Amino acid sequence: MPTLLKNGRIYTPWSPGATALLIERGRLAWLGDEATAASMVADEVIDLAGALVTPAFVDAHCHLTDTGRALTGLDLAGCGTLAEALAAVEQFARAGAGRPVLGSGWDETRWPERRAPTARELDRAGYGGLVYLARTDAHSAVVSSALMASVAGLPGLDGYAPTGQLTRAAHHAVREVALGSISPGQRAELQRVALRRAAALGVAAVHEMAGPEISSAEDLAGLLALVAAEPDLPEVYGYWGQLGGVQAARELGAIGAGGDLFCDGSIGSHTAGMREPYLDADTSGYLRFATAELAEHIVECTEAGLQAGFHAIGDAATDQVVAAMRMAIDKLGPRVSAAGHRIEHAELVTDLAAFAEVGLVASVQPAFDASWGGEHGMYAERLGADRAGRLNPLAGFAAAGVPLALGADSPVTPIDPWGAVRAAAYPHFGRHALSVRAAMIAHTRGGWRAAGADGDGSGMLAPGTPATFAVFDAGPAAEGSGPSGLPGLDADQPLPRCLRTVLRGRVLFDSGELR
Repeated sequence: MPTLLKNGRIYTPWSPGATALLIERGRLAWLGDEATAASMVADEVIDLAGALVTPAFVDAHCHLTDTGRALTGLDLAGCGTLAEALAAVEQFARAGAGRPVLGSGWDETRWPERRAPTARELDRAGYGGLVYLARTDAHSAVVSSALMASVAGLPGLDGYAPTGQLTRAAHHAVREVALGSISPGQRAELQRVALRRAAALGVAAVHEMAGPEISSAEDLAGLLALVAAEPDLPEVYGYWGQLGGVQAARELGAIGAGGDLFCDGSIGSHTAGMREPYLDADTSGYLRFATAELAEHIVECTEAGLQAGFHAIGDAATDQVVAAMRMAIDKLGPRVSAAGHRIEHAELVTDLAAFAEVGLVASVQPAFDASWGGEHGMYAERLGADRAGRLNPLAGFAAAGVPLALGADSPVTPIDPWGAVRAAAYPHFGRHALSVRAAMIAHTRGGWRAAGADGDGSGMLAPGTPATFAVFDAGPAAEGSGPSGLPGLDADQPLPRCLRTVLRGRVLFDSGELR
């Protein structure tokens, strides 16, 4: 059933000035002008009324179950004080009538108290029940005494503190118990909520970063089964972040044995692996694995035809992955650098040229800079102004020839593709800025390419490519961008609003405003 969309602005370099497009059998059959469109016959004709059509977005780093929890449950991101956060926990616990309290999003650096809650405070607010509150970066948490008591051997694990503020192995142990309280049916509904939210923002595909320490095998298997059964949801590319997890990744249907395979932690939790100590703590973070272990994992993934991927934020961690790639290349040759292996986050990189030379993809989150960057943000507080100013070098990656894919790491920062494009184009430090066009490519075609799924032309609007696009109420094109150009994304302008999202010809979201 051919569908014609006309009277819009089509963002495509293959047909400059195009205002209309024709969809047939799930593909773009034609793009062109109104005069030609008037002579076409279609079963459905949609008047875009000047709306902007772009390739649909891909979120290249997401945690969908946790995103669903943040959208429907206890999200502390909006709490301005510790007292507000504890009051929110108490209200949630009272409404839950004894059920575990699972929350996220707190950030003590934004509170006047400048500290995290304690287990004793959570015991009072949670009426003595199980309480798990993940920090905004998800690399540490504060938990109640009841939850700590439910984990055998917890005091002997690395990262344990009797105050209830846990990192590293101790955090992973309590997180597994806390998330185990979610039933399969509840989990599927949380995933569905998250995917529908993504579609409503113009996102047609997401990369799910699963793993034994961030979710579970059941979580990923259930998610992939859900999207296979419900074709009105965005596509999901699954990654399983486990060292030596090639077989597990294959069995789960993941395309990579990596993603959130934690080589280090996060800057906010003082656990990202740094060459030099943090400014505000007597630590340099940590490196979780030996370089030889990472190299062997890369070799195993390459031989199995799977992507390897690593969570690495600090300069010591990114250096280590680059060194491991070189070791793997020495063993297997150039097919390693051609395999599309990737680093998630890659916030502080010592040698961008070496990063490019070994063939790594950078899966990055511009909203991190928007949230914590700048001369007075959390990054500067943790690392000092010099190192903070070197974080998130998106322009440097592009100049070095490193393939970029943009994502949110939701729920660490919310799914917000236009917000990410704006953050990439207008970072705190202008030398790291991408053009709006380059940021759009990284958040659309770059996401398909990072998953090795761009062979059919996904991420482009051109005749013969999949009809995967989004329609936005975007206002006028920016000055100098041409008739089908992108809008201005200055901070004082509203971001484009999604009207429709289409994946391979299937409508995932429709606001009901197009006629």
